[in-house]
Amino acid sequence: MKRIISILALTTILSSCKDVLEAPTKSSLDESVIFSTPSLAEGAIAGVIQSFAETNSYRGRYLVFYGINTDTEVYNSVKNTTSEQARLSNYNTNVNNSQMNTDNNAWAKFYEGIERANLAIRGLRTYGNVQQNRELAQLLGEMLTLRAVVYSDLLKGWGDVPARFEPLTSETVYLERSDRDVIYKQLLADLEEAAELLAWPNETPATQSVERVNKAFAKGLRARLALAAGGYGQRPDGTVRRSTDPELAPDKMYAIAKKECLDVINSGTARLLGFEEVWKTFAAETNRAGLESLWEIPFSEGRGRVIFDLGVKHDVVSDYTGQNRGGTNGPNPIMYYEYEREDVRRDVTCVPYKWVANASSPKGVKQDPVGLGTWYFGKYRYEWLNRRVTSTNDDGLNWMYMRYADILLMAAEAINELDGPGAAAPYLKMIRDRAYPNHPQKVTEYMSKVTASKQAFFEAIVHERALEFTGEMLRKADLIRWNLLSSKLAEAKTKLQQLENREGKYAQLPSKIYYTLAPDNEKVIIYGLNFGDTDAAGAALGYESNKTWTLSASSDAVKYWDALYLRNPDQQQFWPIWQVFLDTSNGKLSNDGYNF
Repeated sequence: MKRIISILALTTILSSCKDVLEAPTKSSLDESVIFSTPSLAEGAIAGVIQSFAETNSYRGRYLVFYGINTDTEVYNSVKNTTSEQARLSNYNTNVNNSQMNTDNNAWAKFYEGIERANLAIRGLRTYGNVQQNRELAQLLGEMLTLRAVVYSDLLKGWGDVPARFEPLTSETVYLERSDRDVIYKQLLADLEEAAELLAWPNETPATQSVERVNKAFAKGLRARLALAAGGYGQRPDGTVRRSTDPELAPDKMYAIAKKECLDVINSGTARLLGFEEVWKTFAAETNRAGLESLWEIPFSEGRGRVIFDLGVKHDVVSDYTGQNRGGTNGPNPIMYYEYEREDVRRDVTCVPYKWVANASSPKGVKQDPVGLGTWYFGKYRYEWLNRRVTSTNDDGLNWMYMRYADILLMAAEAINELDGPGAAAPYLKMIRDRAYPNHPQKVTEYMSKVTASKQAFFEAIVHERALEFTGEMLRKADLIRWNLLSSKLAEAKTKLQQLENREGKYAQLPSKIYYTLAPDNEKVIIYGLNFGDTDAAGAALGYESNKTWTLSASSDAVKYWDALYLRNPDQQQFWPIWQVFLDTSNGKLSNDGYNF
């Protein structure tokens, strides 16, 4: 794991916006030494990553709350609709949300990281001689890409935001929101430049780890941003629409996505692993480039809350973990039933149990089923780590920001739009082949059906991205750019009610689950989760435990499905700029047009 290294040599130039204005100007001689010397300039990366890892930045806020409450992912305390955490997810927050309305929160830390990147980009352009020095070229490419990462997530979280692409001056302290189209165009240009500067995975020592940016990731991020720029989004005029800028026309954006994804595919520098292998390799923390992970936000062992908030819950400390956490968020309960039984992704992604104390098992714990309304993301598990987490607040697991599967599915989506389903099919088929390794005939039949038309193939992509990426917080942005956020959430609400009432496709599911411990006294065996299971067969098994499998008790003031969203999601696709930042913007910032 990357450790956030000392950056004493850079503290005056990689400082907060406030410090930049108040501190004496650093001499150009010092910057000329720092940004012409690779070993010194590399410290600038640590400065930006530090902003990612701060308590209320990606670590404890953005990764936890952005993207929750869709048709694939939910806040597990969803029925508590008035809590500040729930309101960040149920499309009903306001400018004073106590989880976010602080001056050291994600918004502030994102702009701190941008300022640090801007200073480094200026220094490297001025002093780095990147045309002649590959190490410094790599660093400039990394800085351009890291800045694009932060802007990408600002755009996803807040819509139109201030554009800062130069270091702060007294004249630019206060800026209004910029049209996101301006930012998208700058980022697309930046990433095109970055890809020319960066090395492929494992091409140089700097790109042997997924904790360092490489060419494949920069191209993948450019593809992701192109699809977003050419897609739909809520605008300050109250509409949900595509950009009217001809430079961001959908066909042009699909062409960029196609090119960048095919460049990565044809490079041969990344590959699919077995689906469970992806997540066990990730948990092993080898950080090797050239596999499925393209880039990860690096957290030290004392930072990061990936399993802490998104992993399978442990009620107690044990030989597996020194912290009893996990399960803040989880799969939408309907997701388990979206997978076919033969799809190997199902049981990796959707976990219906937590870990509780058990003195009879070797590690002092056992798996215990929860309820239909509480599932956990099985992609993140303490029990898969090669170490025991000892921190009480953080687990140190990286955040896998992009993987090769996303490249393949973005390629399939873009090529379908430009060239039709026949040309796009091989890339979707690679994902299906992995999902059904023991059932090739099912893949063949499926591909024959979904390639019947461009629309059928697009709908297959929408569904496949749900199956592939549940728990990776990509869904909300996908639904927004497809203009499907409101309709898919309404569909999910209907499915949840049908699941609860055993109607529609859920009509024959048992009303209970039946379970027992395996001979190892640790793993649970559950009957009743699959289509085709029955209460009669479950009762006949003689298992010592059973549980009514429901989402909401009759006494619940708020039913599970009604808590998923409290307002029209298309009227609150983004968070507001928080009050603390409005108050300190000299009147430049507002949430006008966003219905807060």
